[in-house]
Amino acid sequence: MHPRLLRTFLAVARSRNITRAAEAVHLAQSSVSDQIQSLEAELGTALFTRPKSGLELTPAGLALKPIAEELLRLDGEARAAVQAASGQTRGVLTVGALETIASARLAPWLPGFQASHPDITVRMKVADSGTLLRQLEEGDIDVAFCFDRRDLSNGGADQRFARRTIAAEPLALVAAPGQSMVPRDLAALAAKRFVATEPGCIYRHMFDIAFAEAGIGAPELAAEVGSIGAIARLVAAGSGLGLVPRLAVSDALARGDLTELTWPGEMRTASLTMIWRRRRVQPPALRQLLAAARETLVPEGLLAGSGLESESRPKVLFPNNS
Repeated sequence: MHPRLLRTFLAVARSRNITRAAEAVHLAQSSVSDQIQSLEAELGTALFTRPKSGLELTPAGLALKPIAEELLRLDGEARAAVQAASGQTRGVLTVGALETIASARLAPWLPGFQASHPDITVRMKVADSGTLLRQLEEGDIDVAFCFDRRDLSNGGADQRFARRTIAAEPLALVAAPGQSMVPRDLAALAAKRFVATEPGCIYRHMFDIAFAEAGIGAPELAAEVGSIGAIARLVAAGSGLGLVPRLAVSDALARGDLTELTWPGEMRTASLTMIWRRRRVQPPALRQLLAAARETLVPEGLLAGSGLESESRPKVLFPNNS
């Protein structure tokens, strides 16, 4: 069974749709169908049924799926071992990130990394935290950059993944221009109206836990929106306050579209973390990117301000998982 056929099989198994599988593996739909038929012919049995609701795995397909995943994992480790032994560093890496991290941290940093490593091609995928972890699990990305969540840490951490916190990103309490209100304490702040993202989003988690840890109920929401950009626009229009990573609104603050208020008490931070799948042998290209990110990704001013030293971990709001 050729790895190419197994990758196509898994893409179809996960998407249950030839069109979406073709997009995932960058093939024409006809090529995906041909490869599935070739694999079925090689194995002598059907791997999918085709009900109206979408493709479904047959018992044979269900039996093949975990083995195909293991075979592809071993194929990747074999290639990585050969590359490491022969001193090769070239390769293609797919990096996944939250949109704010991609634009504010990775976009300025990646050109320098690529200039220093011209034999490594880097691709970028932007998604929410849940999608990034699923893509990492399925091998669609090699490393994810996202914010960690306390409620998924420790016992909830997936041991298949390795994690490294590389920065403590400050959270910013933002308001419309001209507002100079300084909340005397969290209770007074909780009486204000806020704009936040929808439940389940990492940014909403940051907002909720900032008050929950102080034993204070979450403030009344003026609106629930789907993105940091929408929060910034609504806050700038006077709809309410916002609590978001400063990196996500740094441009708006610099332009004067938003103003930053003083957070009562200790500054809140969120850990910017890179997550990758554990392997017996890491591909040399990935090892190079992880090392470079650890050493050079975070601007010096932010690193010094966060108290984050080489292997130490900052006191952060979300210490381990995403």
